Amino acid sequence: MKIIVCLKQVPDTETQIKIAPGGEKIVTDDIKWVMNPYDEFGVEEALRLKEKFGGDVTVIGMGPKRVTESIRTALAMGADKGILISDAALEGSDSLGTAKALAAVIKGLQFDIIFTGQRGIDEDQGLTGACIADLLGIPQVSLAVKLEVAADGKSVKVNRPVEGQTLVVEAQLPVLITTQKGLNEPRYASLPGIMKAKKKPLEEKALKDLGLDPAEVGLGGRKLKIIKITPPPARAEGKIVQGETPQDKATELARLLHEEAKLI
Repeated sequence: MKIIVCLKQVPDTETQIKIAPGGEKIVTDDIKWVMNPYDEFGVEEALRLKEKFGGDVTVIGMGPKRVTESIRTALAMGADKGILISDAALEGSDSLGTAKALAAVIKGLQFDIIFTGQRGIDEDQGLTGACIADLLGIPQVSLAVKLEVAADGKSVKVNRPVEGQTLVVEAQLPVLITTQKGLNEPRYASLPGIMKAKKKPLEEKALKDLGLDPAEVGLGGRKLKIIKITPPPARAEGKIVQGETPQDKATELARLLHEEAKLI
């Protein structure tokens, strides 16, 4: 089975985010970058399918040279090869521009299943996977929490949550599936895996290798434009409820909830 995983490198969730002057982007100088957590579920599921059905796993990432670190992490987990799409002309691409670049590479590869995270935790748009599937002309199933490949390897059943229930979707291969928490528990890269990853193939492609018009990608090709980034409103200071006895404190708390918070 030929499996492709598209991954994104995002700021660590524990990183302190600062807005850059101009309010259209964040300061990236001191950020710790990691593999998008939702993409980790895609890597893990790809490895499990490989262990069950055989085949190989190719990981594709797009961005500056540092994205190599996240690709190497996937290789250390057990993926077979990686591809980095890196070109200054691609910087600032929106979800559609990113999908065009990824799809351009994928078109030259054999694949049965493509995994992407259901969204990137940085921009939270959740569009790239659907755009890739549309550009490739294949079905897409989103928000997978369970996956079963048919014994003949020609179709897949995917469980996805919907308003407290479970929707089971069946699709023919090839298919693109977006992954989320609940699908599996991603493994850690072992020391032998880390050492092997250094020797696994990692190819780099630039815009000229993709056959794309530069006007379709990058800042100039954006369909969605960031107007302004603003921090969340500051939280109001907490209030300590005063009282001589627990009963007094309870009475005062009820008064505050009723008169000030307007909750009761």
